[in-house]
Amino acid sequence: MLQTFFLQATATTSTWTTPIMMGGMILVFYFFMIRPQSKKAKEQKKFITELQKGDKIVTIAGIHGTINKMNEDGTLLLETSPGSYMKIEKSTISMEWTANINKVNTPAK
Repeated sequence: MLQTFFLQATATTSTWTTPIMMGGMILVFYFFMIRPQSKKAKEQKKFITELQKGDKIVTIAGIHGTINKMNEDGTLLLETSPGSYMKIEKSTISMEWTANINKVNTPAK
């Protein structure tokens, strides 16, 4: 008798349940994973394009320095200490760490 009860319960499920659940999962992935990642990539690209000579930056490797020269090929000359320069790619600049270091150096009003 118990076995026939479970067989009857599975027969009444809708054929639309699986597509609706899959659609819901796709929406969750989009709104919680894909969309924030693309938004962060756009912010990083905007941050890189707005850099100027004299800005203090931090690379993803943790190297601190000041931009001395920006080249057209996507590289820049980073002054790590007076008279010491490194040539790095713009894509190696960390947006979060650079914002933190500039926030610490900015005096409170």
